[in-house]
Amino acid sequence: MESTRSLKDKIFLVIKGLAMGAANKVPGVSGGVVAFVAGFYEEFIYSLQRVNKTAFRLLFGGRFRSFYRYINGKFLFLLFLGMIISYFSISKLLDYLIVHYQLYVWSTFFGMIIGSIYYINKDFKDWNTKTIAALIIGAAIGISISFLDPAMENDNLVFVFFCGIISVSGMTLPGFSGSFILILLGNYVLLLVDSVNALYDTFADIFSGNFEFIKDQARMRMLKVLSVFTLGSVTGLVTLSHLLNYILKHYKSITLATIIGFIIGSLGVVWPWKQTVYKIDETGTAIMDSSGAPVIENYKRFIPELTTETGIAIAYIILGIFIVLALEWYGKRTRRTNI
Repeated sequence: MESTRSLKDKIFLVIKGLAMGAANKVPGVSGGVVAFVAGFYEEFIYSLQRVNKTAFRLLFGGRFRSFYRYINGKFLFLLFLGMIISYFSISKLLDYLIVHYQLYVWSTFFGMIIGSIYYINKDFKDWNTKTIAALIIGAAIGISISFLDPAMENDNLVFVFFCGIISVSGMTLPGFSGSFILILLGNYVLLLVDSVNALYDTFADIFSGNFEFIKDQARMRMLKVLSVFTLGSVTGLVTLSHLLNYILKHYKSITLATIIGFIIGSLGVVWPWKQTVYKIDETGTAIMDSSGAPVIENYKRFIPELTTETGIAIAYIILGIFIVLALEWYGKRTRRTNI
């Protein structure tokens, strides 16, 4: 029975990784919210901050088993396995759904964020002048970000490394969407679409025995960009986790209030009823990115009319709320089982 439960927990941990990976890919949605609601956020931060001098000493000393145990390797491995699988599967499906069913996808995520606000707020009792101020500041930052105009695409490797550090903010800081920040920095398509597709095509070529891609300068450049982006992401993940672990230990109430504020502010980004505004040049022609897609300038949000489509969208918002409540229920059940 214990081994069956253990296997089930491992499977669910991979599924949590799938959910985090998918959430991180969607602009405006934070994978950290998934971790928070599903009840493994603090373990996630704690495990990441164990990647420190002691861990490297064990690793380079050849004590691999001790290194694996020290960093809570089983937990991190299964979680990141789910995220990696997500980037090549669920995130691809999400790309398709956002193109063809944009209103309903945004509605579902909007509902999930509302559910997340309820979940985090219901157990938070430490409201005072400082925490209310932190909530307002967090919400103001989140709302302000949603109205910023994106920059142009930039594949400078130093800038790409910086984008990697920023992109993982959504995993470590609930409510702060790393993918939306990448849109503002102009590199969302480059780093989360083009480079991932280049890696996918490269794996496909390798498995088919075709190594001609080595001569393809554009492909090799894209793989180099992806490598630097990944290095920046790992660097950001470890450094941010150390900072957050310290903050959670010493300023937990203020941190939680700020996180609630970030999540409230992110509602502006994922508001379902919006029209995409594309960048245009002096002649009125849409500016294209490296993949040939028009560059997004921002979104024009509006209040919908009461139609059948609006009713369906509201139903998806309710579905999103129930998804979060289900995650909360499972998280509580898992914690009770592990006590």
